[in-house]
This record gives sequence, C-alpha cells and structure tokens, in this order.
Amino acid sequence: MTPEEWTAVRLSLLVATTATLASLPFGLAIAWLLARKDFWGKGLLDTLVHLPLILPPVVTGYLLLITFGRRAPVGAFLADNFGIVFSFRWTGAALACGVMGFPLLVRAIRLSIEAVDTRLESAAGTLGANPLWVFATVTLPLCLPGVIAGAILCFAKSMGEFGATITFVSNIPGETQTLPSLIYTFTQIPGGDAGAFRLTLVSIAISMLALLGSELLARRIGVRQMAA
Repeated sequence: MTPEEWTAVRLSLLVATTATLASLPFGLAIAWLLARKDFWGKGLLDTLVHLPLILPPVVTGYLLLITFGRRAPVGAFLADNFGIVFSFRWTGAALACGVMGFPLLVRAIRLSIEAVDTRLESAAGTLGANPLWVFATVTLPLCLPGVIAGAILCFAKSMGEFGATITFVSNIPGETQTLPSLIYTFTQIPGGDAGAFRLTLVSIAISMLALLGSELLARRIGVRQMAA
C-alpha cells in the first residue's frame, strides 16, 4: 500500500473511533429516555434520531454544512468563541459519521435496555439507590452487550460513511480523505482500479474484525452475567 492509502486508513480509524466515543454518552442517555420514559414528543424524538437512516446522506451532509459551516450560525459561534471548526476538517468528518451512525447506536442500546427486567431496577430503588446509581449498577451492566453491539455498529457505519462526509468536509487528502473517499477518487482516475481494490479489501477486513470482536465480547459478557 502507498503512503496515501495508509494515511486514509489511519484517518478513517481516527474518525470512526472519535465518532463512536463522542456519540456513546448521548446514545446511552437518549436510548434510556426512549426505553424508560413516556413524555410528550417522544415519537418526534424517536423520529429525529432515526431520520439519518431515511434521508439521503447528501442531504444530511448539507444540513450539517449549513448548521456547522464556518459561516453558519452554530459553526461561526463555535469557531469564534471556542476555536472549534468542523467544516473541511477531520473533526467535521467525525461529526458527520457520528450523526449517520447514531441511529444504529441508539436502537441497539434501547432494545437492550428494554430487555432488562424493570423489577430489578425497582428493587434497587427501594433499597435507597438514586436513579443514576440504579442505571450505573443495574441497568448498564445488564444491557452492556447491547451497548457494545451499538458501538460496533456505529464504528462500522462510520468506517463506510461517504455521502454526508464528502458533502460536509469535501475530499481533502490527509485531512478529510477517508477510505471511502479515496476509493471513490481511485475509481475516477485512469489506472486507479488496483488501489480501489486494495482499499476495498482493507475496508472489508476492518468491518469483519469489528463485527467479530463485537460478537465475541457480547458472548463473553453474557457468559459472565449468567455465571454471576
């Protein structure tokens, strides 16, 4: 592989990891909210969470651009007051990937939380534990396989994200050119088939390793929970 290809691989791993870790706390909170609470607007929140799955990725990228672009309201505020710039930066690629993978993360965690017996949470509450402690010591350990599965799905989605990313942060070598972007570039130039094929194999290998690791971790945690 060429240095350009290794750079794209490293950048993709950085973007996908950052997107997953940044999304995880918000995903946990929203999944718990949707699984355990009834409130006005719950259906709307659920729709907004899953909207990136339905919208064309280019539309999602454009919405990010007009919201977090350097001259957009939110983007200008973050840049001027905190020095945070998303557009045409790798951080923007991570933001786009996090948005696209968020629905998969939330859904997996929500289903796992809904599978936890609420009587266990109620029992902990009657013993004096506050809701946050109940979640940390009862709900979270029991739904951990779902959390891992959701995180891996978000990571895998981030590794393969293209439409929203290229619309929001373009295709800048060394800065925003991830694996999918470089594969696309190779398909547009004469003699680029070999490079596109190599990177396709790398993408498949990374995705398979991520899914296999998720399955092994979930099984190991499930065995420990049964033994406990």
